Amino acid sequence: MRGLYLITNDDPLEILLEKLDAALATGQVAILQYRRKKVARSDQPVEVEQIKQLCEKYQTPFVINDNLQLAAQFGLGVHLGQTDGEITDAKAQLAEGAIIGRTCANSLELAELAIAQGATYVAFGAIYATSTKPEAGNIGLETLKQASSQFKNVPICAIGGLTVENSQVVVDSGADLCAVISDILARPVAEIPARVNAWANLF
Repeated sequence: MRGLYLITNDDPLEILLEKLDAALATGQVAILQYRRKKVARSDQPVEVEQIKQLCEKYQTPFVINDNLQLAAQFGLGVHLGQTDGEITDAKAQLAEGAIIGRTCANSLELAELAIAQGATYVAFGAIYATSTKPEAGNIGLETLKQASSQFKNVPICAIGGLTVENSQVVVDSGADLCAVISDILARPVAEIPARVNAWANLF
């Protein structure tokens, strides 16, 4: 697990699917996460079904944000915030080898606990200030550096305000994955493949 970790935005589904197709077709997206806070839970399975087909077409690992039930329903991985359920439950409900990510904010202790419970990657952030989650603050690079020296066998994911222009130092500080929404999906479809490839070059 290394490279660009793409998270869906709140575009209308047809536009989102077009953008995801452009991004995934590059073969340079390490993981895609389904995160659609403005879509009713009852409407999400229909969307997940369509996006899952795209991910299968391009052989891109696909995880669901914060909804273990939905992940289990589709046989996918899951990303859990600190208040979104237990890793032990995810391990019990998901297939053997399913990706299970955990938000750890700025805490090496939370990451250590998550790894002990079976997380397949741990996420730190916000690295920089971000419009998607303004309440997250920004943690800078020191935690990433410490995490990458402490946790050798589990990928470290950085999230929050990341762009191609500001993230070489993030990768150099130990991020195996860079989680991104706006820097890819806020762009017109035609610009997305080049932007994804620019991300891949950072790694």
